[in-house]
Amino acid sequence: MVVSSLLANEIGTIRKKWKDRLPVALIYPNTYPVAVSNLGFQLVYSLLNRDEAVVCERFVYPDRGQDLRSLESSRPLADFPLVFGSISFEQDYPRLAAMLAAGNIPPMAADRAEEIRPGQPLVVLGGVGVFLNPEPLAQFADLMVIGEAEPVLAPLMAALADYGGVSRHRLLLSIGAEIPGCYAPAFYRFSWKDDGRVSSIEAPPELPARVARVITPAMERASHSTLLSPEAELGMYMVELGRGCSRGCRFCAAGFIYRPPRLWSSEAVLQALADRPSSAGRIGLLGMEMADSATVDRIAAHLGESGCALSFSSLRADRISEQTLALLAASNLKSVAIAADGASERLRTLINKGLREDDLLNAAERLVAAGIFHLKLYVMIGLPTETRDDLDELVRLVERLQARILPLGRARGRVSVLTLSINCFVPKPWTPFQYCAFGGLAATASTAEAGLSQALLALKEKIRYLRTMFSKKANLGLKVDHPEQALQQAVFARADRRIGPALLDMGTGRRSFKQALKHHRLDGGQIAVRWRDRDELMCWQVIDHAIRIDYLWEEYQRALRGRPTNPCEPAVCSRCGVCGHATA
Repeated sequence: MVVSSLLANEIGTIRKKWKDRLPVALIYPNTYPVAVSNLGFQLVYSLLNRDEAVVCERFVYPDRGQDLRSLESSRPLADFPLVFGSISFEQDYPRLAAMLAAGNIPPMAADRAEEIRPGQPLVVLGGVGVFLNPEPLAQFADLMVIGEAEPVLAPLMAALADYGGVSRHRLLLSIGAEIPGCYAPAFYRFSWKDDGRVSSIEAPPELPARVARVITPAMERASHSTLLSPEAELGMYMVELGRGCSRGCRFCAAGFIYRPPRLWSSEAVLQALADRPSSAGRIGLLGMEMADSATVDRIAAHLGESGCALSFSSLRADRISEQTLALLAASNLKSVAIAADGASERLRTLINKGLREDDLLNAAERLVAAGIFHLKLYVMIGLPTETRDDLDELVRLVERLQARILPLGRARGRVSVLTLSINCFVPKPWTPFQYCAFGGLAATASTAEAGLSQALLALKEKIRYLRTMFSKKANLGLKVDHPEQALQQAVFARADRRIGPALLDMGTGRRSFKQALKHHRLDGGQIAVRWRDRDELMCWQVIDHAIRIDYLWEEYQRALRGRPTNPCEPAVCSRCGVCGHATA
């Protein structure tokens, strides 16, 4: 699809003349339908273009056979002296490297000239992928934004306004020293042990030893869609209900790196809803799983009065009010997803999900009774300590779900369909499960190299077993993750900066994932499958989320002992350290 047709029906496009303005390229390393559905990408685009002195144009990963050109004016990337990248997912890392190379600028920061200019731009990377673990992309970035965009962009753009009169080295050193949340990776020196573990991280005296992330404390108006397109993967007007999550699920990075959890007021959300174009009839609410019932009910009432339909990514099974249920029924949703996450009640306690089987059964029954005939159940395999007994409990849960919903569907003249989505668990930095192995192997399974094969084999065997157990069940769909793709995500999530050249090889098509790791002498088992020790220095500890490292280890031990943790309560909490109540 050519650029002009992509924007032909887009609402919210910003076009500016270049004369006397600072050009900024904004990259999203995925296709246009994915990019235009990303609220963070839209937010940065909107914030940058609010500055009349700036012209910001977007770049997305091009379709096969098409040149890399900006969406707004079809200019090449080499015309921009500043290149910003919004990174959300680990799978996009190779594509980012490929886009820099395709834009005829040096992909590696070390190869760029000291003078910042078009063709030799300053590359700034941000997004949740970066402030989860910046190191896999450290070799591509001159600067990285650690945290949320709102507090950082204004002072950062003020510092970059006169880039032409200052050397790259001096400018980056000044920004890293003076603007919170700005990480200049070239100034930080990593050392490694013979077994590949990080032994030390050293910063120059002018810069902080660890870069503290920055967050937005409150919002008068909730973030919302500023771009709408019929090509969007998520064809709806999106509104953010808050950031973070109080539940503290031990596998979920968002519940930790966005601490403390912040819920926007119902007034802030309603203000955002009032900004929607009249043509936006379907509303996507981000964060419904943590919003309190009173706020959700007020929003549901407003949407019902406005004639809007409701949508969301997944629903918290133990938080479905009658008003929300009525709106869901009126929204003509084709399906609703419920995230059980753990295959058994034991595993749901281990991950601190806090859902009982009855919660899942009752939610399914109420949704189908309200007229929603396609339910999706999301579960993970490969969690630590998982056994065949846990998988058997999942089989029984599915049988009980079908026994509940099929009669309800028949009574209404419809067939109720359940789709089971089986996904491989990937350990993420800054979570209690950052210590455990991909594939759920025991700590003493084997060497890292052999563990890689064992992890894939274990996951494939579990998938094969579940396929067999579900093969003869009617009205059941099965959607299964690919373990090899999950392995790539696991490697990218916990890798350090040494993976940069391999990402470039993968992105430009010179080598496959396995070939690139082998060529650059990287051990995927060492990165993804090896269990981490309590006192091990992680490469992502170059940044500081204010969470006590000991807290993550303690939560991991509580998980292994089957002990739940209460939801996060910033006013009284004294455990994790983020709110300043705990001592380090």
